[in-house]
Amino acid sequence: MTAVGLVVHHERPRAVALAREAVDWLTAHGHEARVPADDIEVVEAAGLGCTTAEEFGKGLDLVVSLGGDGTMLRTVDLVARHDIPVLGVNVGQLGYLTVLEPGGLVAGLGKFFAGDHGIEERMTLHVSVETEAGRVDVVDHDCLNEAVLEKTAPGRTVRLAVDVNGRFFTSYAADGLIVATPTGSTAYSLSARGPIVSPRHRALLVTPVAPHMLFDRTLVLDATESVRVEVVDTRAATLSVDGRDVGVLSGGDAIVCTAGAHAARLVTFGDRDFHDILKAKFGLADR
Repeated sequence: MTAVGLVVHHERPRAVALAREAVDWLTAHGHEARVPADDIEVVEAAGLGCTTAEEFGKGLDLVVSLGGDGTMLRTVDLVARHDIPVLGVNVGQLGYLTVLEPGGLVAGLGKFFAGDHGIEERMTLHVSVETEAGRVDVVDHDCLNEAVLEKTAPGRTVRLAVDVNGRFFTSYAADGLIVATPTGSTAYSLSARGPIVSPRHRALLVTPVAPHMLFDRTLVLDATESVRVEVVDTRAATLSVDGRDVGVLSGGDAIVCTAGAHAARLVTFGDRDFHDILKAKFGLADR
């Protein structure tokens, strides 16, 4: 039996309705439908399996993300380490990462099981936290977009020391610092005036947020390099990974960012050109 996971945006009724439609289609065609425990009460569909987040990706053949880009990020976090392909359905706004609109869900499932699809691999980011025991619940994270250290108090900067490949590079006085993948170059890094990078590329992008210094450019590093960011004074910094709050880091605490061991595997149908997506999302003219 083929097993398909569903990850659902809890606050979008259209996403919930699509999840129930998907469950009906999957069970009617002899497939197992499964959701993580956090989604079971939202979907409320008969014949639906439920697992913990840790067990969710094991044995799946496909996982469907029903929401916006934030839901895609949550989905990748759940299953990337299991190398499960992710099919994104846009029930959000921008939809950089999704491939289908809501009306195409059933047809897309049919194409996937017929083998009429492609797989696009995206680099992920591995983030390990160096801190005293008990300050954060989880010290290792894998993400698709970025890790962010930001100030905790309004009107004040945070001071962050950056090492590249084990050697000190510089210290930043800024509102924050973003370490992003090429996929994440069109997320928070873009709003901080970072470069737009093709998701086919492999690189680490280090972008300061509102730096109080003359050096305010993004540092683009090879994917084989490592970046360590340490909080170096008494002003704490909040760590978030793909928009999820991880905890507060104090002076002497640090994160280390490297390329993830597993790629995010995104399902595609036909040609999916990154430049066409950019033009559509930004409303760029053809002439």
